[in-house]
Amino acid sequence: MDPMTPDTVFTTDLKGLKRLHRGKVRDIYDLPGGLMLIVTSDRLSAFDVVLPDPIPYKGQVLTEISNFWFARLRHLIPNHLSGIDFRDYISDADEVRALTGRTLVVRKLKALPFEAVVRGYLSGSGWKDYQRSGEICGLRLPAGLRLADQLPEPIFTPATKAPLGAHDENVSYAHVVEALGGDLAAELRSKAVALYMAAATHARARGIIIADTKFEFGLDDAGQLVLIDEALTPDSSRFWPVESYAPGVSPPSFDKQYVRDYLETLDWNKQAPGPHLPPEIIARTSEKYRAALEKLTAP
Repeated sequence: MDPMTPDTVFTTDLKGLKRLHRGKVRDIYDLPGGLMLIVTSDRLSAFDVVLPDPIPYKGQVLTEISNFWFARLRHLIPNHLSGIDFRDYISDADEVRALTGRTLVVRKLKALPFEAVVRGYLSGSGWKDYQRSGEICGLRLPAGLRLADQLPEPIFTPATKAPLGAHDENVSYAHVVEALGGDLAAELRSKAVALYMAAATHARARGIIIADTKFEFGLDDAGQLVLIDEALTPDSSRFWPVESYAPGVSPPSFDKQYVRDYLETLDWNKQAPGPHLPPEIIARTSEKYRAALEKLTAP
């Protein structure tokens, strides 16, 4: 597939703009006036490895879901959106066509060096940690919990932000306090849990359980905490359908867990380069992302 068409964008190299960073999914460009341009590509990462095949419409879906949550949750915390149209900086017709629906102009902020993970259910790396120690990020949990069990209350389980190709690492809240100071760490935890709880209530009423999610935050020039990057998307969250949820088994999902489950069947060491995905896995993943968008944004 062409790396940059209206339907799939794998990488970008925009004319006249300096690229600051290429992440697992997003390409970030510098703009004047303390702004950045963020392009959400159709790249998909699993086990912290970027896979070689784009997922059609993924970038547009992630952008639309994030924008939905930024608007819905802005009473809880400000976000990085500038409100400026990306076309103020992009004039090439082909670039505009490819970037429409997946590109944002945001404020440039000081990103905090942690992923603010909130878990409402036991799954993923949290389940593995719990099986090993009965704890997640130093938090002791009740004995006898099963895979996918709902936790007594949502918990804040931070992780370090690993560079591209490396694995994120779960850390204790004490580690965050040591790095950020007690006041900022407490605000980070409080805001992340409040955002999760508000979103989980909305999503459940529309047929989706948000099992867990990760937020990223930055600080503005006044030291105010701001929600950045993406918010409550199928890339940053585990979305389970309410109607088929059952504790004790890994539920079907609207997120990239579907791809992870497929990859677990392969003889792959979870190191780059990642394997190609079959066309049916690509198509089904695209369908799942779009289904999540439709459910979450339904009136």
